[in-house]
Amino acid sequence: MKRKLSYLGYLLLVILVSSLSSSCGNSDKPDNSNVADIIIYGGTSAAISAAVEAKRSGKSVIVVSPDIHLGGLSSGGLGFTDTGDKSVIGGLAREFYHRVWKHYNTEEAWMWQKKEEYGNKGQGTPAMDGENRTMWIFEPHVAEKVFEDMVAEEQIRVDRDEWLDRENGVQMKDGNIVSITTLSGKTYSGKIFMDTTYEGDLMAAAGVSYHVGREGKEVYGEEWNGVQTGVLHHKHWFESDISPYVVPGDPNSGLLPKVSGEHPGEKYSGDDKIQAYCFRMCMTNHPENRVPFPKPDGYDPMQYELLARVFEHGWKDWFVKFDPIPNHKTDTNNHGPFSSDNIGMNYDYPEASYERRKEIINEHENYQKGLLWFVANDPRVPEDIQMEMQKWGLSKDEFKDNGNWPHQIYVREARRMIGDFVMTENELLKKSPTPKPIGMGSYTMDSHNVQRYIKPDGFVQNEGDIGVSTNGPYTISYGSLVPKKEDCKNLLVPVCLSSSHIAFGSIRMEPVFMILGQSAAAAAVLAIDDEMAVQDVGYDKLKGVLLGKGQIVE
Repeated sequence: MKRKLSYLGYLLLVILVSSLSSSCGNSDKPDNSNVADIIIYGGTSAAISAAVEAKRSGKSVIVVSPDIHLGGLSSGGLGFTDTGDKSVIGGLAREFYHRVWKHYNTEEAWMWQKKEEYGNKGQGTPAMDGENRTMWIFEPHVAEKVFEDMVAEEQIRVDRDEWLDRENGVQMKDGNIVSITTLSGKTYSGKIFMDTTYEGDLMAAAGVSYHVGREGKEVYGEEWNGVQTGVLHHKHWFESDISPYVVPGDPNSGLLPKVSGEHPGEKYSGDDKIQAYCFRMCMTNHPENRVPFPKPDGYDPMQYELLARVFEHGWKDWFVKFDPIPNHKTDTNNHGPFSSDNIGMNYDYPEASYERRKEIINEHENYQKGLLWFVANDPRVPEDIQMEMQKWGLSKDEFKDNGNWPHQIYVREARRMIGDFVMTENELLKKSPTPKPIGMGSYTMDSHNVQRYIKPDGFVQNEGDIGVSTNGPYTISYGSLVPKKEDCKNLLVPVCLSSSHIAFGSIRMEPVFMILGQSAAAAAVLAIDDEMAVQDVGYDKLKGVLLGKGQIVE
């Protein structure tokens, strides 16, 4: 018996050494450990939806994620879901919201608040839908756990903190991506690749056509694209006459921070500007879970002088977008003429290097932290607003490894592919038919402000905020997920898809990204099985697969 155990021990040692050698790599042998049918680049909600669909369809998949935390905005603070018409959200997206519902049906979920105390309604987005067993409003850590559970259950490999080498990391052959290499030196090979990032880095590095900024009105025959001076759809504009100068009324005193001295452009003209970014902040007024707002390094109250002047004119709507999520927390979003949207400070983000993007993200973080500190502490803030603000802080039990600050900035728009079919406002408004529908959207065509400029009368104003109803749900074309065939034949892009600026303002919602991620993965499976380019996937077959999986395509 002793000799037998010794021999087994020897075998285990051999296996262990062999395994370690394999994981360390061997330059003399080909490395097959980073090969899969489908390689997904990104860690967003679309990435996880796509990976789950691929795995359940019997394909091997590797998620190569620059993010450490999975889920993008869905787990990064955007818990007050922009749903639109929830009846058109099916498939894995609906499964996600069903899993959230299951979580909040446990007593353990309600740590800081009783379930019956949490309101079930909020600005058109009911939190809990018992009839359909879904929940649409949730805490960030709950969403992240749902994504992690889905990955674990399907045994999906996720390589985190792996950043694409955007200069030399995409190997092409005969119009196909052969492999991608990350900055750490890992090379991943597959049959089909997917770009599920908010930035479209893989798409761009593969040489696929794309656009950054707003198209002029004439490009696609749209009413709501291009510069929109004089259009005031929401309440995110200056209702009072506010001077943009350091000394009010004196142009010689210089411009206040966050104001552009450039001409905004002719109405309806195109430009290379993009809608503003912000962090969706998870805040709480529950004392046991509250962390006081930190004062950022280099805090400068002059950055918020415009807001002080807005308050002086009697503005009282500071707390309107403290949208309630469970456990006495908020998903706090931009609201009003001067808020969390850092207007005009992100124009170079889509094309910027990783280092420059980090600078932009840090500037946005410091801007928002300074904004919170300003409202809670500056003597120019009205006393009633300041007293209420001092009851709030960051949530101690969220984003624990990032100082309770969201790990994902809200990249509302970056690159947008110019693919096989371009979605425009005409399809969303049902003025033009949408070929090969593979999912649906329904949210308002929503662009946040793009620039803050000086009007001819010398007062400051915001521009670019648009909110136009789509008059009901609309379909999204499979052609908007695939590049032009001459650009690339084995890439799918469900996030930075082929869309005009204003159409993307509706499509860009997180439930839709989950829908498109699943539909793209289903198409990838068919392309592999039938050994064809993604552009040649048979639509009738794809539609049948999607309907069988609960996707709502029409």
